[in-house]
Formats: sequence, structure tokens, C-alpha cells
Amino acid sequence: MGLPVELLVGLRYVRSRQAGLFVSFVTWASVGGVALGVAAIIVILSIMNGFEDELRDRLLSLGSHATLTAPSGPLNDWRTLAGRVAGVAGVAGVAPYVESQALLSHGTDMSGATVRGIDPAREPSVSSIAPAMISGSVEELNQGSSGVVLGRVLAFQLGVGVGDEIGVLLPQISDSGELEPRIRTFKVVGVFEVGIQDHDSVLALVNLADAIALTGAPGVTGLRVRFRDLYAAPSLARVLAAQFHLKARDWTEENATYFRAIRIEKLMMTLLLALAVAVAAFNILAILVMVVRAKRTDIAILRTLGMPPAGVIRTFLTQGLVIGSIGTLLGVLAGVRTALLVPWLQRTLHIQVFDADVFYVTAIPVMVVPRDVLAIAIAALLLTLAATIYPAIGASRTEPADALRYE
Repeated sequence: MGLPVELLVGLRYVRSRQAGLFVSFVTWASVGGVALGVAAIIVILSIMNGFEDELRDRLLSLGSHATLTAPSGPLNDWRTLAGRVAGVAGVAGVAPYVESQALLSHGTDMSGATVRGIDPAREPSVSSIAPAMISGSVEELNQGSSGVVLGRVLAFQLGVGVGDEIGVLLPQISDSGELEPRIRTFKVVGVFEVGIQDHDSVLALVNLADAIALTGAPGVTGLRVRFRDLYAAPSLARVLAAQFHLKARDWTEENATYFRAIRIEKLMMTLLLALAVAVAAFNILAILVMVVRAKRTDIAILRTLGMPPAGVIRTFLTQGLVIGSIGTLLGVLAGVRTALLVPWLQRTLHIQVFDADVFYVTAIPVMVVPRDVLAIAIAALLLTLAATIYPAIGASRTEPADALRYE
């Protein structure tokens, strides 16, 4: 047939029933164990990738891919700089911002907040605020109108809605070192909700000119930048910082805590589920040890006919790899199919996994990443290959004279 004799013998041993019913049962149990472990890892990682993607979308709905600030103090000639930054390859949008910490009050209710001044005309190029609005509109943040858009949780804490007025107190230190707070009244013109505590409970948006008048700064805090490729933000931010002599901070740095926690959770879940594959790999080792004992005569005959010890090793490596490959293939097919089936079942059967009154995400998000599937499959194959090395080497050390002495 043109195939190496080691491969033919190894495949024959996989199909052979002469080793006994128990060996056959353990063989299929090992295939099932590898398949179950691989499928479980793929499904869990796909769900965690889905949650990570959902979190990233919500974080960046009001956050830019990167921010550019001056080495010290505000940016004065920001319009010229924004035009130059927008002309750099890979940049999709640029918008100025002014940001400061303030105390908001309504009646006896007070809450700390981050007051961000934005340009309503430029803001859609760097964020997705419009879909997040649940009442009012960002377009109502006209210059000099003293309008403010609040996060839903922040509005709830203050007990206000569209049309209500709130006081904004901004602490300022005078040249003499005394505390001189700036106080101004703003009218609520909109409420947004993105499902992230860092936005909904602390962020208040005002017009850029109103924010400059409130802070008394001679310029803007910096520029917010959105790139065409989200994942190119770290490298492109460094390029912009070097080109324009600015300080840059990208979204991976600003939200490092969130994504570090997700990475740790994914790693721990992968290690725990990998134990199932490891158990199956040990079963493969046990199978091959039993097969080697049962096939000592066959091994001795092959050695007598001229097969070198390396050929015997390849024969049993083939058997272990076939078992591991079948289990891995079945696991990949089952895992990917199950992961893709979860969203379809939720839509078709109208299943709401999480209570909408408690959680912002009501369904299980799933994102199958081909790179992760390939890595899991390769890792499973390597693990099963490692389990075959010891019995294969043991088989190669079989002495034909000893094995055939009583035959």
C-alpha cells in the first residue's frame, strides 16, 4: 500500500480485539475522555471570550481607544493638533475632552462624579454614546446651555431626570493656596446606560466650552483617539506620542484590571479542565503498557524480521496518536458545535439566562476563536503523545530471545 510498516502495524493494533475486552473498553473510554476534556475547554473558553468581548464593547462605548495629553498642563492649540493626528494612517477619529473630578448635588443628595467636557459634533467619531442614550440626546449639549448628560446610576443616586437641575461643585486651589470651589448649575438633558459601573455611576457629560468655563483651564485636557483597528491601539498610540511629543495611554492600560482578571480566570479554568484530558492521557499510557505486555511475542517477531528499536517506538507512538487524534477531533467538533449552538438555542427557545433586573447581560455571549481551538487541539495531541513515549520505549527494549523462549 506504500505505507510504512510501523504505521500499518500501529493501526492494526488500534483495531485489534485480541488484547482483551477490558483494553478495548479503556481505549474507548480514553477517546471519550480526551473528547470530553477538549470539548469542555472549547465551550468554556468560548463563553469567557464572549464575556470579554461584551465587556470590551461596553467599556469602549464611551471610552476611546487612546488618549493623548501634553507632558504637563493642558493642550492649547488642540484644533491644529487634532487635524494632524487625524491625518495619521490608522486613525479613524479624534475629539478633544476636558476632564475633572467634581461633586454633584440635587437637594440633599450628593455624589462624586467625573465631569467630562465633549464636543457633540466630534464625539460620535470616538465613542458610541448615541445608542446608549435612554432619554434625551447628546446633541442638546449646546455651547453655553449648561446642559449635562448623566449615567443612569448617577441620575438615580441624585434622584433626577431630564429637565431637573443639579449643582456642580469643582474644588479649586487659588494662587495663595486657599480652597476656592467653583459652583455652577446645570440642567439634565439626557441619561445614558452602558452597563458598566465605571460609566453609569460616575460619569457626567457636558459641552466642551462649558467644561472649560467651569474649570477655568486655558485649554483642553487632551485628545481622545479612535483607531480603525482596535488591537493596533497600543502600537499606534506609541507612534502618535513619539511623533507629536505627547503622553499616550491606550485602552489596554486604562482597563488593565478588568482584562487581567479575565485572563487569570480563563487560565485557571483551562488548567482545571485540562485535568480531564490529562486523566485520559494517563489512560492511554495504561492501555499501551497492557498492549505492550500482550504483544511481546509480536514485537519479538518484528525485531527478528529486522525492525529496529526505533521502528517499534514509532509503531506504538502511532497507536497512541491515533487514539489521541480521534478523541481530539471528536472533542473539537463537539465543542465548536455546542458553543455555536448555545446562542441559537437562546434565541429559538427565548431563554433568558440572567435576570434583566439584576444583570446587564441577559444571555450567555459566545465567541469561538479559531486560534484558541487550534491551540487546544495541539495541546491535547502533545499531551497524548507524551503519554505514549514511556510504553513505546519499553516496547523497543523487548529482547526477542526472552520473548520467544517459551513459544
